[in-house]
Amino acid sequence: MSALALSVLLSFVSAVAYAGGAVVQERVADSCSGERFAPLRRPGWWAALGLNGLGGVLHVVALAFGPLSLVQPLGALTIVFALPLAALFVGRKAGATAWRGAVMATAGLAGLLSLVGASEAGSLGPAQRTALALVTGGALVALMVAARAVHRHPAVRSVLLATGAGAAFGMSSVFTKTVAVDWSGGADLAGLPSLGVIAVLSAAGVFLSQSAYRDGGLAAPLATLTVVNPVLAAVVGIVLFGETFRHGTMGTVLALGCGVVTCGGLILLTTERLGGPADREAPSDTARVPGAARVPGARWPVDPAAPVLTSVDDKDAGRDGSDGDTPADPRSLPDVPLCA
Repeated sequence: MSALALSVLLSFVSAVAYAGGAVVQERVADSCSGERFAPLRRPGWWAALGLNGLGGVLHVVALAFGPLSLVQPLGALTIVFALPLAALFVGRKAGATAWRGAVMATAGLAGLLSLVGASEAGSLGPAQRTALALVTGGALVALMVAARAVHRHPAVRSVLLATGAGAAFGMSSVFTKTVAVDWSGGADLAGLPSLGVIAVLSAAGVFLSQSAYRDGGLAAPLATLTVVNPVLAAVVGIVLFGETFRHGTMGTVLALGCGVVTCGGLILLTTERLGGPADREAPSDTARVPGAARVPGARWPVDPAAPVLTSVDDKDAGRDGSDGDTPADPRSLPDVPLCA
C-alpha cells in the first residue's frame, strides 16, 4: 500500500472514530441527569473519550504519511459520518438540507482525492517554523483586536473570533505534520518547541471558539471555523510543503473548485443541523437545566487533530435564532471535532 493510500485510509478511520465518539457522548448525555459530572460515572463516556483519542492519533499518523492539503480536508468527513450514525444509534433524523450538504461535501472531497498527486513527506526548517509561529500569533492577536473593536456587533465579532479559531486549529495541524514527519525516524529533542506551539495553538483555538459561540450562537461561528481550518492548512501544504495536484494548472483549478463545493456542503451541514426548526421547537430537558451544557463532553466541535471539547453557558445556547425563552438544543448537532 502506498503512503498516500495509507494516509487516506487512516483519515477515513479517524473520521469514523470521531463520529462514533460523538454519537456515544450524545447518548450518554441524553441518559444522564442534570448533574454536572454525571457522565464521568458512565462507561460509555469513557468509551467516547477513547474513540476521540483514537481519532486524534490516527489523524496525526495520517499527516505523517499524506499531504496536508488532503488529510486535513478529509477530517471534515466526521460531520458526514455523524449523520447516519446519529440516525442509527440516537434516532436523530437529518433534514434534506443536511443530506444535500453531505453529498456536496463528499463529492468535493472525492474530487480533491482524485486530483492529489503523490509527493514526498515534507517538513519545515527551524527558520520556517519560527516565522510561521510568529505570523500565526500576530494574525490571531490582530483578529482578537479587531473583534474587540467591533464588540457592539456580536455577529461580526463572533465570525472574527471563529476565523481565529479555525486558523489556530489549522496551523496546529501544520506543526503536527512537521513533528510527525520529523519523528517518523525516531523522536528527538528538536521537535519539543513545535510541540509547545501545538499546545498553545490548540488552547487558543478552544478559547477563541468558545468566545465565538458565546457571542454569536453556533451556526455562523461553526461554519466559519469548519471552512477556515482545512482551507488554511491546505494552502500552507501547497505553499510551504510543495504539495501539488495532478494535471498541472488545470488540476489546481479543479481542486479549488472541489474545495469550494466541499466548503459549501460543510456550511449547509452545520447551519441546517444547528438552526433547523425542529430542533428549536423541541428543546431537551438538558437544555432547560442550568449548567447542563457544561457537563464533561459538552459537544462543541473543534479540531480533529486536537479533540478538546468546549462548552457555552445555557443562556448563550439560544443565540442561534431561537427566542430567549426557548433556548436552542445544544444537541442539535452531533459532537464532531471538525476539520482537523
